[in-house]
Amino acid sequence: MTVERMDNVGIVVEDLDAAVEFFTVLGLELEGRAEVEGDWVDRTVGLDGVRSEIAMMRTPGGHGRLELTRYAAPVAAPTEPAALPPNTLGLHRVMFTVDDVDATLDRLRPLGGQVLGGVAQFESAYRLCYLRGPAGIVVALAEEIG
Repeated sequence: MTVERMDNVGIVVEDLDAAVEFFTVLGLELEGRAEVEGDWVDRTVGLDGVRSEIAMMRTPGGHGRLELTRYAAPVAAPTEPAALPPNTLGLHRVMFTVDDVDATLDRLRPLGGQVLGGVAQFESAYRLCYLRGPAGIVVALAEEIG
């Protein structure tokens, strides 16, 4: 038995509209939105009484997806600190290849995108940076230059 593909990465957010806008401006496309609840959801995620809204975002070409989820019930548990550092154990970032890091940052800053350090160059191959997006998500950007 082998893995056939990775379908998506799930991210819980407080403001679904703001997260959809952020990732749309980044260049992902909204594939759809839906409210989900019921026994199948409870069983899948291991919580009781789930009511949530999801938005599925896909990369151009449809090879990657982000599932953004806002929980109405049970209320999402905040993390402490709210903005975890990039070296926190567990899933800590999502990386996207973009055609122009600087232009992408210019589009995301008005939506709260904050660069964690700066834009760095790795040899003659990439320009890279980490930025914090909605719900404290660390988003990495890579621009191929070589």
